[in-house]
Amino acid sequence: MTLPQTPALSRRGLLGGAGLLGGGLLLQRWAHAAPTDPRLPAITGLLDDYVSSGKLAGAVATLGWGDAPPEVVARGNGTRGDARPLDENALFRIYSMTKPITGMAAMILIDEGKLGLDQPIADFLPAYAHMNVLVDPAGPVDKVVPATAPITVRQLLTHTAGLGYTIIQTGPIRDAYAAAGIMPYRATRVPLPGFGEVHTAPSLAAFADNLARLPLVYQPGTRWSYSVALDLMGRIIELASGQEFSAFLKARFFDPLGMDSTTFQLAPADVPRFTTNYVVADGRLLPIDGATNSVYLDPPAFPFGGAGLISSPRDYDRFLAMLLGGGVFAGKRVMSQRAVDMGTSNLLPPGASTAGTWIAGHGFGAGGRVGLGDSAGTYGWSGAAGTIGFISKVGGVRGGFFAQFMPSTAYPFDTAFPQAVRSDVRARLLAQHKVAA
Repeated sequence: MTLPQTPALSRRGLLGGAGLLGGGLLLQRWAHAAPTDPRLPAITGLLDDYVSSGKLAGAVATLGWGDAPPEVVARGNGTRGDARPLDENALFRIYSMTKPITGMAAMILIDEGKLGLDQPIADFLPAYAHMNVLVDPAGPVDKVVPATAPITVRQLLTHTAGLGYTIIQTGPIRDAYAAAGIMPYRATRVPLPGFGEVHTAPSLAAFADNLARLPLVYQPGTRWSYSVALDLMGRIIELASGQEFSAFLKARFFDPLGMDSTTFQLAPADVPRFTTNYVVADGRLLPIDGATNSVYLDPPAFPFGGAGLISSPRDYDRFLAMLLGGGVFAGKRVMSQRAVDMGTSNLLPPGASTAGTWIAGHGFGAGGRVGLGDSAGTYGWSGAAGTIGFISKVGGVRGGFFAQFMPSTAYPFDTAFPQAVRSDVRARLLAQHKVAA
């Protein structure tokens, strides 16, 4: 998808334009001698191109067919200069690829009757019963009108609740979000010009309470606008389930799927597997969050349901395989078929506008984009630091791409990786057809 950039922040990039860090580190270039993998030539060629040219320190791609284990292509290293090569067990900041996990957690509760898809969230958080809406999305925060409809669970899942995001909004509402700690993400310990200090509310409950005091950016149900909705959903999940949000994810997804490396905080023992995050600045890769001294070694203020998880290509492929399997993984049912089908369908409220947004021409499900028309049957999302995950029910495949660079718009993987997947899938099917003939 082609995404707009703001002066300080781009898309789920959290970091801004090309000259952000300025100066000094030399780009290390080295040749990568690995031959193209004959099984997945397009994907392998894509990774080889970016890693051997020095545009990326390393990358991992996965492609899974049905319920079979994924095929893995890995190139380069997690940190420039490290001898350890990347593999499917390397750890990456997946940022907004957290959202589909949070969205599917909500679908479990909907399926169990503990949440209603069109239930007002004020049933759980009364402070959201009487919201105000900005007259002008970039205007003064005291120029408001009453909300014409309640915020619902469906709207949180689909970014149509009218909530904002400091990585998207401009003007006074962005400042108000920052002052209230509505900044549910972290990127670096390094002071970055134009980025400012990230101050986050001290708990998920405080985050929800602070957010309720601020005006909405749009009327609920009227427009798709990327937001902190899935972070707020984490609090709804707590209240509906009676469990802490992180505990719910562990019990319902991470443990049954064997996603042992997926977490909100990096364990010291896992530092050797962790990757360094880079900013692409003036054609160079500059480190902003090193693997050995990462901000992810610190406990987060709370588990960010919109952008907080660390995961590995192996782990995330298991989540995707479960969705592709209709809720079943390795013979074990994790979600009902009904919950998966609903969560991967178009849940946008009737009449909600997507014109001019990142999902124009597409639908949106539980935390992820849904294909319509020729791309029907696809579901997935991407992350701020160069990660992508999706399934295609029609093709029976799942794909994952993992690198660490910001902004994610610096390189066109949002289009290039799916294109490579399609090319390799098509080639594989043609080869199988020839063998069968």
